[in-house]
Amino acid sequence: MLSRFLIGLVSAAGAAAIGVPGVAAADPDPAPAPVLPNVNAYAPLSPVAYTAMGGNWYAFAGPPGVVCVLDKGNGSYGCSGALPGAPDGANLVSAGPSGQPGFSSTGASIYAAAGDVKPLPPNTRLSFRDVSCGVDGGGTVTCVNNREQVGFVVGPGATFTSGPSPMLDRPKNSNPLFPSFPG
Repeated sequence: MLSRFLIGLVSAAGAAAIGVPGVAAADPDPAPAPVLPNVNAYAPLSPVAYTAMGGNWYAFAGPPGVVCVLDKGNGSYGCSGALPGAPDGANLVSAGPSGQPGFSSTGASIYAAAGDVKPLPPNTRLSFRDVSCGVDGGGTVTCVNNREQVGFVVGPGATFTSGPSPMLDRPKNSNPLFPSFPG
């Protein structure tokens, strides 16, 4: 009798479990990366007035306390100082001539050697090789590696990096123009 009771109880519990709708546990799609402003739409400036470090850098002031540099020697670029909203309190955002920019923290501004630098006028840019850095009308600095479409933004309220354009980044051999065709 006890075994019949246990079989009935287990059967009822199994039926109840089958009747309960499943809960989806899939991770949501990550938010798309912020889009970099079109810094190349800004008016180009002669970089001569922004030369620093014996002619090795083009340097300019970003938001208060931030110095930005385009290194003519190795093609790197970055901004150093109090980066508003940078992850983990980072005080440097930089990249080499290829690859995505990244954040790091340093004991002192690595671009302090540029000395006293002046800001770019609003809606202007400096360019060297594939990299352009410019400032919009609100004081936000954007630097972009035009070949790879990667870069960063340092603004009065936020600092972020952005990876490759979907037109260049083709995961799983996809074709962004024709998603149904292979890349």
